[in-house]
Amino acid sequence: MCGIWALFGSDECLSVQCTSAMKIAHRGPDAFRFENVNGYTNCCFGFHRLAIVDQLYGMQPLRIKKFPHLWLCYNGEIYNHLRLKNVFEFEHQTKVDGEILLHLYDRFGVDKMAALLDGVFAFVLLDTADRKVFLGRDTYGVRPMFKLLTHDGFLAVCSEAKGLTQISHSMASQPSVVAFPPGHYEAFHLKPSGKVESLHMERFHSCTDAPAHAAYDAVGKLPAGFQMDEVKRNVRTLFENAVKKRLMAHRRIGCLLSGGLDSSLVAATLVKLAKQEELQYPVQTFAIGAEDSPDIQAARKVAAHIGSEHHEVCFSPEEGIKAVEEVIVHLECYDITTIRASVGMYLVSKFIREKTDSVVIFSGEGSDELTQGYIYFHKAPSPKAAHEECVRLLKELYLFDVLRADRTTAAHGLELRVPFLDHRFTAYYLSLPEEIRVPKDGVEKFLLRDAFAGEDLIPDEVLWRRKEAFSDGLMSVKKSWYTSLQEHIESEVNDSDLEGAAKTFPFNPPRTKEAFYFRRLFQKHYPGRCEWTPHFWMPRWINATDPSARTLSIYKPDKDE
Repeated sequence: MCGIWALFGSDECLSVQCTSAMKIAHRGPDAFRFENVNGYTNCCFGFHRLAIVDQLYGMQPLRIKKFPHLWLCYNGEIYNHLRLKNVFEFEHQTKVDGEILLHLYDRFGVDKMAALLDGVFAFVLLDTADRKVFLGRDTYGVRPMFKLLTHDGFLAVCSEAKGLTQISHSMASQPSVVAFPPGHYEAFHLKPSGKVESLHMERFHSCTDAPAHAAYDAVGKLPAGFQMDEVKRNVRTLFENAVKKRLMAHRRIGCLLSGGLDSSLVAATLVKLAKQEELQYPVQTFAIGAEDSPDIQAARKVAAHIGSEHHEVCFSPEEGIKAVEEVIVHLECYDITTIRASVGMYLVSKFIREKTDSVVIFSGEGSDELTQGYIYFHKAPSPKAAHEECVRLLKELYLFDVLRADRTTAAHGLELRVPFLDHRFTAYYLSLPEEIRVPKDGVEKFLLRDAFAGEDLIPDEVLWRRKEAFSDGLMSVKKSWYTSLQEHIESEVNDSDLEGAAKTFPFNPPRTKEAFYFRRLFQKHYPGRCEWTPHFWMPRWINATDPSARTLSIYKPDKDE
């Protein structure tokens, strides 16, 4: 996890450039470089480094002797860089995984380069010989990137939108700062004048690329010989491989552990593999919540079962409420459920940074979208509709859950890793027949749970624990984080505020006092940027008016709660 910033075709003064680049300093607390491109007075890069691999040669923009005309600034991890290096017999100058991009681009061009990468990334690649600039972002947008492109040929790029707002404010035309779409790359021509022209944008990978499963017969039903045992074995193997490839690090590895199914599977697999790899330290796990919260209690059971070095962060409503505005500034978002869930993750990340030496942090993001984990999937009208909803949620991860996970960890200089969004794992899971991926026997994520049944990886009571939203499970069942927020907001937003909300905020007008409160705080820091949240995250098929699972008629807490 690092912070990248680049400018092409602008005569913006140096002080504005540096100030803008420094707005994302939290993403890379270990080192900073600001560099102009040789011979191009209006092209420059800014880079904030979080050193994970190759302490000596890891600074960026990355350049190597073999390709002096190539400049690379990227944020991410390429998990298959060693395999690609060996297959194509590349001679690397550094141990930095990103160097593989330079070799692949030189030999195959940007299209094949992007398609061959297995990892999470956002990159800016400058080819001064061919006068081209390329931007690219991973399939699910795990690594963030924003761009600003004007009609008169000015391009600016940054890991977070806040690094571009001051630049755009200095322009008369006020161009939009937009999120770069996941799974795409875009090519630009760098004119002799220094100005930039967009040439084309191409999609190189999508969550919908998975092929239809071969087990279907001619009428679309599973044949009698379909082997569920093989499917479950494949799910376990691919998931374990997804965790294993993400062990790539020279810094200490830890894991967020909410006590839910997803984070528990990640943590347990991580501890298992860490022992096999003979890491020189125990894996640390981190839970946050009130003393009697469902998450804290479940996380304790998992930590004891897997033998991790477990840490608990006490979380009170007062602390959460105090952190809300700070969280919104980092999120650059006013979505209701994203903010609610982000507060706990932000505070536990702060604890990790201040009290421990773990830097690379694993988490369970992406599982709910992939494996139909949200409670409202019980109301899906058909397996096909449920599959289509999975695809929609995965495509929008970069707007909500992945955005939350990245910003709350990056705010404290931590690097996030999400094995559930591994290419091979997601492709296989989505290729399975739709009817075996739906909730079964009243239990969501049934296939995933069943795949690990009998493995003793995590306690059975956690393996079959009902879905509990992170923002809900932080507090007691008797009084959730959601309820505490509502009580505070009642004193901050009055009825007349809400009545005039549509006039005050015509785009995505707030429909609740909480939404109004969040929107007002967002507007305070990012005026005129309402399009950064294109719509609110909301459950489907049940006429929900609030994203909290506990407000839904189909919500039922576990018996032991």
